[in-house]
Amino acid sequence: MKPKDIPWQERPENSSDVLWRYSENPIIQRDLIPSSNSIFNSAVVPFGDGFAGVFRCDNKAVQMNIFAGFSNDGINWSINHDPIAFESGNIEEVHVDYKYDPRVTFIEDRYWIIWCEGHNGPTIGIGYTFDFKEFFQNENAFLPFNRNGVLFPEKINGKYAMMSRPSDNGHTPFGDIYLSYSPDMKYWGEHRHIMSPTSFKDSAWQCTKIGAGSVPFLTDEGWLMFYHGVITTCNGFRYALGSAILDKNNPNIVKYRTQSYLLTPSVLYEQVGDVPNVIFPCATLQDIEKDRVVVYYGAADTVVAIAFGNISEVIQYTKENSL
Repeated sequence: MKPKDIPWQERPENSSDVLWRYSENPIIQRDLIPSSNSIFNSAVVPFGDGFAGVFRCDNKAVQMNIFAGFSNDGINWSINHDPIAFESGNIEEVHVDYKYDPRVTFIEDRYWIIWCEGHNGPTIGIGYTFDFKEFFQNENAFLPFNRNGVLFPEKINGKYAMMSRPSDNGHTPFGDIYLSYSPDMKYWGEHRHIMSPTSFKDSAWQCTKIGAGSVPFLTDEGWLMFYHGVITTCNGFRYALGSAILDKNNPNIVKYRTQSYLLTPSVLYEQVGDVPNVIFPCATLQDIEKDRVVVYYGAADTVVAIAFGNISEVIQYTKENSL
């Protein structure tokens, strides 16, 4: 599965940022398809000679659903106009109230899709596809209430492993990241705690709640993951982006975690939108040989943007500026 070159833009002159924004952001506007009110918090993967993705598109009635899309270069996207229609996988009946914030992970022979599913409240939905044409839905992973399901891209100690954040039925003014295991992508258990929000004193940008973001990828130091952290300000929640390195064999062990954020809402498309002041990472593309990573994130719950970084610099920064 060697893709074409991932998107890339060199760091701007006179910049020392570990992650830097694409100069042509946002790459996906809110109205790319006729029905959409907003397109954001979406996931992409290498596929064929290019890339495929699953996109959160809220329609003009603000009904939340997920749509498939394709790109030759990872920047210019064509998104299907109709939402994904799931067939039954290991579930008897496919019925949900909403779907949003997908992640996509390739394991062995298929692309697994994880999303926040409306089933008497938010929980973790699971499905898969082999070709991004036919899609199959599995049993939900957990009872309500839960969000931010992120599946590791390979089995760990012979089992599927997924992060999630137990929550409530509202906007959740709390939240820790947990790890769960499954032998078959149907039954989940062996729940382990990974990490909590910080104290205000230690790292205020992530003191209200945190959630797993992009699918982790393996480095010499362990699993590198980008996550979101939230602070409650006098103007409401503000979502920023940090990084963590988890142990290769026991990913509930946090080896390093950034005290300072890597990105925070600071340009117009991140600060102004349906939900202002949000950076919400959902995917990365990486080229290990070239030491490059591209982070895909939702901005202000309205559009999709990307940022670039050198993997070695992200790792070094995470280690040297760790809590």
